[in-house]
Parts: sequence; C-alpha cells; structure tokens
Amino acid sequence: MGLFSLSSQMAALPIDEVLPRLGQILADASRAVLVAPPGAGKTTRVPLALLDAGWRGDGKIVVLEPRRIAARAAADRMASLLNEGLGETIGLRVRLQTLVGPKTRVEVVTEGVFARMILDDPSLEGISAVLFDEFHERSLDADLGLALALDAQAALRPDLRLLVMSATLDGARVAALMQDAAVVESQGRAFEVETLYLGRDSGERIEDAAARAIFRALAEESGSMLVFLPGQAEITRLAGILGEKLRDPAVDVCPLYGAMDRAAQDRAIKPAAAGRRKIVLATSIAETSITIDGVRVVVDCGLVRAPRFEPDLGLTRLETLRVSRAAADQRRGRAGRTQPGVCYRLW
Repeated sequence: MGLFSLSSQMAALPIDEVLPRLGQILADASRAVLVAPPGAGKTTRVPLALLDAGWRGDGKIVVLEPRRIAARAAADRMASLLNEGLGETIGLRVRLQTLVGPKTRVEVVTEGVFARMILDDPSLEGISAVLFDEFHERSLDADLGLALALDAQAALRPDLRLLVMSATLDGARVAALMQDAAVVESQGRAFEVETLYLGRDSGERIEDAAARAIFRALAEESGSMLVFLPGQAEITRLAGILGEKLRDPAVDVCPLYGAMDRAAQDRAIKPAAAGRRKIVLATSIAETSITIDGVRVVVDCGLVRAPRFEPDLGLTRLETLRVSRAAADQRRGRAGRTQPGVCYRLW
C-alpha cells in the first residue's frame, strides 16, 4: 500500500505537491535530489509514496537517518500511518536493535549501519532504492555511503534508485556530484517566529545564561520549550539548576541527547500532557532530524560540540564551536512548526 491510497487518511503536507514529479523522475532516471525544509514531510511521505512505484518490484526501500533517535522516530511515524507495528511493512535497523520481518518493504537504518550493509554486499541485492535523508548534516558515514552507493550503481546495479534528501542543501552541487541528477524543490510550512537577542557575558557559564532565558520565557510565553545546548554535560548541569529553582509543578524538564536510553528519549519527544508544559534540553540532535510537537519557544545558546580531526596527533577530539547560520536558522524554525513562536538567542 502506497501513499496515494492513504491520502484521505492524512493531513496535507507541502511535500505532497511534488511527489508526482519526483515519482516520474525516478521512473525515468536512477538518481534525484530532493530539497525540502523541515516540516515539509519528506522523511515519512516520500518512502511511502515510492512503495507503489513500478520499478520497485519486490525490492526494499532503505532510508538512511543520521542518528538512532531520528531513525526510530521516522520508522514509528511511518508504521503508525499504515496502522501497523514496526517489523511489518516498516522495519528498523540500528545498532543493538533490529525490527524487520518477511513483510518489510521500507527499512529505516542509521548511516553507519548502511555503510556496513553495502560493504558486506556491494550489489545491495534485494534493495530497489536508497534514500539519504537529512544529508545536509554531512557525516563521514553519509558521504562514504553515498560514494559506495554511486559506485555500486555504476558497476553492478544500474537499476538501483538513489535519492538524496535535504533541508538546507545546495541541491545543484550534490546533483552535479550525482552526474547532473534532477533536483526537486518543495516549499516548507512555517509560522512566523519572533527573534530576541539576549546576549551572554563571555565569562558566564552557558547553563546559567540558558536558565535565565528559560525563566524569562516561562513568564512571557506559553507552550513547550526547546533549549539547544552543546552537549550532555551542559544539559545535566542545566537540568540540575532547573530542578532546584523551578517551582511550577506543571512544567516537566526532559533532557534529550544521543546517549540516553530509548524510553527517556521517547519521553522527551512526546507532546506534553494536557495542562502541562515541557522544557526539552537538547543537543543539535533536535535541529532537523526529529520533531517535538507543541514546541513554540526556542532558546538557542548558539554553540555546538562537533568532532575535529587533529592530523598531528592522528586523533579526533570534540570541540565546542559556534553554530553555522544555517543551523541557527534550523533551530529558530523549530519554534514555528505548528503555530507562531519565539526564539531567544544567547548572543
């Protein structure tokens, strides 16, 4: 069952307008690039739409996500749209967890898992299409996976479809890498977001500045809140500050980072209960890969912790950096996904 037969059960999303064109391109060619901003619906709508494609045959559609939490969220959402559980039409394969079955036709995997899949089987037997989601986040595993997939397509599998999907990507550059693949662009759906610059003293700890912004936002705005911090250490310290000073029993504080167990991650992603507000303390994991319903306030510290290779030492270390303009815009946009919102920037 594909997307078009389910359209009456789904709310319209911006991506729906370009799905027919994308389907025609992939029917005529083996490579394409899809550029669609967060909220357009590309992650969950495109794989389901391609289920009905004639070129798919009995092969699987593999969807790559940059992180385990994003892979689980995407797989759960697609399965719910089909009124099924994971392991039926929609499968999931991440480190330490595999939920696939004989009926699985869409398999959501992390980029690292796909790299191992294609190294073990360069011809990708039984796979009809590979979709690289959130490719703008750029990682070694994603770049390696695309390079190996292009090589496999050229040498072994000319029938294999490759689709690169991104929110902020320069589509023309990636299309050129894929031998002038067609580029399809979709408009997003976003509400107006007011931006306030609060500043931060260079000697002030990040979590102290964030706590001050959070209490201001709680007093000035309604709705749940998403707070972007560099890493787990800052999240833990800020959670401690809020635990000591937050007096409102109707506000829940939920950390969100990659090393958490699944149950804790699910609690952070789920909408706040009726009559309650949620403060999600997140790393860059929440920029584009996942959606947290009910958030209309964003507090952005403007920093990210990223790996940097030191060639002199031959080692990779984590470094705290300023976010790019594109990343800052992505974070800001999280406040306007479902209603008008506010973004407090700590610079």
